[in-house]
Amino acid sequence: MTPPAPPDAGPAPLSGLEGAGAARPEVQTEGDIDVWVVEDNAHMRETVAELLDGRPGMRCGLAAGSCEEALDRLEGGDVPDVVFMDLGLPGIGGLDGIGRVKSVSPSTHVVVFTVHDDDDRVFEALCAGASGYLLKPAAADEITGAVRTTVRGGAPMNAFVARRVLDLFTDRARPKADYGLTAREREVLHHLVDGRTQGEIAEVLFISPHTVDTHVRNVYAKLHVRSRGGAVAKAVRERLL
Repeated sequence: MTPPAPPDAGPAPLSGLEGAGAARPEVQTEGDIDVWVVEDNAHMRETVAELLDGRPGMRCGLAAGSCEEALDRLEGGDVPDVVFMDLGLPGIGGLDGIGRVKSVSPSTHVVVFTVHDDDDRVFEALCAGASGYLLKPAAADEITGAVRTTVRGGAPMNAFVARRVLDLFTDRARPKADYGLTAREREVLHHLVDGRTQGEIAEVLFISPHTVDTHVRNVYAKLHVRSRGGAVAKAVRERLL
């Protein structure tokens, strides 16, 4: 009988994996696709790593529990072909991790592998440089197929995520919404999109940090978001600026 998943494993990580990676090959071909798995759930991480090692033409070069571990290896000179990246990671989050991986190794493809399917996460991940977006749980063939699709220049996505992406493009084609932002609030939002901190915005606009904070809170309230990432994603997606 299959033992139960650990308490923190959440839903069954993959489907169709019975015996998929029971034995990792000891000899790997130089031309194998090198895939790294960045996932803080140990059960999920090892299951995907064993799957990759068990498939011809692929190998898991690193199974890391954090972005920091992967970035250390990357900055040390190891360059994978594909990185499977969870979003809900401790320390450096997955969204930030995507950008960091791409900045160090532009040729490395990052495929998001997560339970998060909200529009903001999908949009932010793709804007950060993700080549694909898969939802957990996923079948073994879906994962290995995503690897091959990515290295061939494709963009692997679950059908559900692909639908969301199409909806995002549809939203961009619609007339701009009017959220009642004042001229100053639009100015602050523009600086948020440019990546400036609230302190930097205060210096540029010659106003106090407290005033900037008030404007930012007003922007969040009017856009119906709760974070800088949500505000930036909405501004870009709906062409508010």
